[in-house]
Amino acid sequence: MAICYCNGKYAPLSECSLPITDLVIQRGVGTFETIRIYRGKTFAMAQHLERLAESVAGAGIIGGGIIEKLPEVIRGGLALPEMKDFDGIVKPFVTGGDVNDGGTFPQPRFFVIFDEAHKPTEDELKNGIALEPNHVDRPYPTIKSTNYLFGLIPLSKSNKTNFESLYISPKGEITEALSSNFFLCKDGKLVTAPVGRVLAGVTRDIVITLARENGFTVEERCPLEEELAQADEAFITGSVKEILPVVRVGAQKIGAGRPGPAVQRIQHIFLQNMPRWLGK
Repeated sequence: MAICYCNGKYAPLSECSLPITDLVIQRGVGTFETIRIYRGKTFAMAQHLERLAESVAGAGIIGGGIIEKLPEVIRGGLALPEMKDFDGIVKPFVTGGDVNDGGTFPQPRFFVIFDEAHKPTEDELKNGIALEPNHVDRPYPTIKSTNYLFGLIPLSKSNKTNFESLYISPKGEITEALSSNFFLCKDGKLVTAPVGRVLAGVTRDIVITLARENGFTVEERCPLEEELAQADEAFITGSVKEILPVVRVGAQKIGAGRPGPAVQRIQHIFLQNMPRWLGK
């Protein structure tokens, strides 16, 4: 059962609500994070909360000490009897509240959801997934906003089997997927868009660190759409997806059209090294 910390108490998610006056409802003003929990232990929580603080500031939300409260709120939720050995996600949200003061939001609300993780299926992990091209620039990519509309529209018009949309600039630069970072692999070299052009993904950062430690070259630049045809492999990263192979973007097959050895090695390295970020 999903629970939520809201208005100073923990309660079933179904009993929690926001006023319809909140600007997260009326204008999409809100930020959030998705923190993975493995058997009751947080994964890279400090990095997630640091990024949330940056998103809150970037969105013009005046946080008023909210970020500092979140570690205690999250640990308190995980200590509840019904959350013993919880395996899932924690999602802290900071909303714009009811007041728009010329583009700043001085009276925010916050709440934290504890819920199951909708992990990739065995088939998706084994056979890879397809992405739908989305030929627009993502606005303000360094802010993890609650507003995903412009990434969801292409999916509503595409083959329903496509896993996520993939942002590609009008110049053909691949940046990131709807809720994931994107990596291309060619001749053992990984290419992924730099922070600034994309959100500073926590799993992205961990994968880059581990890849370099294990002999991969990592180039931080936007891969071009035309490079997809020559790529050996591709994958996306995220807190719930971890490392998920990509075998097609639109009509373009990636490599042999199935997960390859580089992605499989990175998946293995990631799982081996997970304890380094547990409880932190």
